[in-house]
Amino acid sequence: MSEPLTAEPALPPAPGADDYLALDFVNSAIALPGGHFVDLLGTPGATNRWLTERGLAPEDAGVQEMCAAQLRSLREHLRVLFAARSGGLPALPAALSAVNDALSRAPSAALLYWDERRGPYRAAPCPTNEILDRALATIAANAADLLTGPDADRLTPCGSTPCNRYLLRHGRRHWCSVRCGDRARAARAYARRTHPKAD
Repeated sequence: MSEPLTAEPALPPAPGADDYLALDFVNSAIALPGGHFVDLLGTPGATNRWLTERGLAPEDAGVQEMCAAQLRSLREHLRVLFAARSGGLPALPAALSAVNDALSRAPSAALLYWDERRGPYRAAPCPTNEILDRALATIAANAADLLTGPDADRLTPCGSTPCNRYLLRHGRRHWCSVRCGDRARAARAYARRTHPKAD
């Protein structure tokens, strides 16, 4: 497999990724034709950009490799859980443990604050040293909601090789993008031409 690329591919979000942050997160590692691989969390800078674009970190968060590695690890554990859920298989205890650990990293209660002009308001505190914990907890909570919610039965891997993205199935659609659907249809047509059924 070739060296991971970090530039964002020209792929639209998979169906459901706009609704579930965790689905978007799992799909941040993308296998492409020709042995290419795009990792949107492949470097600290790319990870900071991904988090910032989703409101999980400020632009100047200064994500370090250790933080990026923790996010990539959670992503792999979530991929394992998504594969188990969509395949009707039992979950690996290590993956469940990793998600539960991420869930417990940040306090869930929004604290009460008081602004002299606006008055009382609630907000979840997030000091700079807790940005990673908050991001991990937010992503893990969203994944838990997806895996236990009404959309869980629609979770499926993209049906086009070599794509490794997940989507929420709508009707018969099993592809994450038009590009993958076209590739799958072309592969089926090629297989029919080269391996016709015997009468």
